[in-house]
Amino acid sequence: MLIREERAGDAAAIECVTVAAFADAAHTSHTEQFIVNALRRAGQLTVSLVAQVGEDEEIVGHVAVSPVSISPSGAVGWYGLGPISVVPGRQGQGVGAALMKAALERLRQAGAAGCVVLGEPAYYGRFGFVARPGLVLPGVPAEYFQAVCFGGAWPEGDVQYHDAFNATQ
Repeated sequence: MLIREERAGDAAAIECVTVAAFADAAHTSHTEQFIVNALRRAGQLTVSLVAQVGEDEEIVGHVAVSPVSISPSGAVGWYGLGPISVVPGRQGQGVGAALMKAALERLRQAGAAGCVVLGEPAYYGRFGFVARPGLVLPGVPAEYFQAVCFGGAWPEGDVQYHDAFNATQ
């Protein structure tokens, strides 16, 4: 398996992977592919990695990372991870974990302060994410909104993702 940066011709494959990954997922509005496309159009994909396998270099996974804002603290250098997508036939084989580790490493190398994620605590906890009192995504149960800090002080406040997360087409 190869983890690499998204290339210009990857958008259609990434969309297919994202649609397939979330097709049977609970707790989703099935707009993840629209979010990725809107982030790309807005120039907000800070990290966009794909996982390739096989001789034909099939794309089987993707992770997107984009800036978030935290108010009232005004903390800078914080990012939101997601969506992260793996085609159903490759789930449970370490593809998502490899994408996660690579994305977090890219953020660390870039000097990011930290990263937030909305998702299953047991899964994301494996990568150092924890629910943090005072760091809130409004309208979401606290245990499902988690963060990892790469150094420095933890910010407090309401987290807001880019408007692309409201994309519906």
